[in-house]
Amino acid sequence: MPYASFAPIALAFFLALIPGTPAVNAQSGSFTVSENGHPVGTAVFDFAQVPSGLRSTSTVKVEMQGLDYALSKTEQLDSAKRLKHVLLSGTVNGSAANVIGKADGAHFLLNISANGHSSTTRLDSHQAAVFLPDFDPGALEILLSLSAAQNNRDIWAIIPRQAGSIQPVTLATYADEQGSLDGKPVTVHHLVATIAGTQTNLFCGPDSQLMQAELPQEGFALVRKGFVLTPPKKPIAPME
Repeated sequence: MPYASFAPIALAFFLALIPGTPAVNAQSGSFTVSENGHPVGTAVFDFAQVPSGLRSTSTVKVEMQGLDYALSKTEQLDSAKRLKHVLLSGTVNGSAANVIGKADGAHFLLNISANGHSSTTRLDSHQAAVFLPDFDPGALEILLSLSAAQNNRDIWAIIPRQAGSIQPVTLATYADEQGSLDGKPVTVHHLVATIAGTQTNLFCGPDSQLMQAELPQEGFALVRKGFVLTPPKKPIAPME
């Protein structure tokens, strides 16, 4: 898609709060960002247990012709995995965007500054939701964890375009596929998440670890370093 139209989309980060998420063990992941199979950047995430609950961090950097994108995100969650506070900053082709979010009673208060404009939105909270910036593998890993705990139901995402909105996440499960991680075979679960009419293909390991994501932005993907997805075999034509 044209990068002139991509930049505003990237600046309008897909966001959501994370109330009531299941336990997430301390873990991290390192990914390659690719466009049409060619590496164009990196993305990493880290989950760590802290005295107040859980800290989640993500950083993303994409550099290619027509797109210079950077993202840094830090979340603080309580012991019940409810989001207490989030700081997100990013740039797209030199234009800065910043987000501050915090729980506020039965709502989530979202302050967004991008393209020289600022907005404050008070959004209704839901029991299970995901904070989902563009190209963020940590957010997608939380989405997979939520989907396993919630049986793919009642998951939400906050999308801060214009005044901000909250959208349901529809998850569909497809047949398992095969892959390898650091040369060792692994069974890969395949889900498709639909948010506000756009789809993301998610491929995860047995414990809901994100292995690969084919993103809504045409041609872009996240691939965990060391992971290779085995293309599904075509069915054999019946013998006559």
